[in-house]
Amino acid sequence: MRDLATQQQQVYQTLREQLIAGRFKPGTAVSLRGIASSFAVGLMPVREAINRLAGERALEVRRNGRVSVPDLTQPRFEELMQARLQLEPPCARWALPFVDAECLARMEAFDATMNSSYGSGNADAYMLENYRFHFELYRAGGSQVFVPLLESVWMQFGPFMRSVYDMSETTAIVDKHKMALEAIRRH
Repeated sequence: MRDLATQQQQVYQTLREQLIAGRFKPGTAVSLRGIASSFAVGLMPVREAINRLAGERALEVRRNGRVSVPDLTQPRFEELMQARLQLEPPCARWALPFVDAECLARMEAFDATMNSSYGSGNADAYMLENYRFHFELYRAGGSQVFVPLLESVWMQFGPFMRSVYDMSETTAIVDKHKMALEAIRRH
């Protein structure tokens, strides 16, 4: 049997990935019992994972104990966009000198999978590969400040980003990832 810390970490990592991928819409209630059942674990590791995610502002625990994905209000959206605009460019600049051939190859693979999943309408894969693409770059610099801040922002932004993805299925999207890869190749 997996120990409690391992169970909690597994639940946390999976929920975190689901939030980033936008599997939960803003305002969605989260059932502790439902999560415990789907992971075949007790309530304790689920509570611990939920508390961690609430501490990162990706989930809300209300006074009555109910857990939900935060509603995305206009002010919250604007703050999250500002956070991304303020954090992502310096994090990318910080990381660029550390992007080696292997890192670039992983980014290219994430981009290819992302493009394929967009073409096939697989929103979950698209959202996860988009995250992996960005964070492969961001983590290259080894930042102990920017990366955790950005991960928190992406967890909060994921539910909204999924809504945008769902609305853009009929819209042509400019491939900025391709532009970024070309810029990295040119140094």
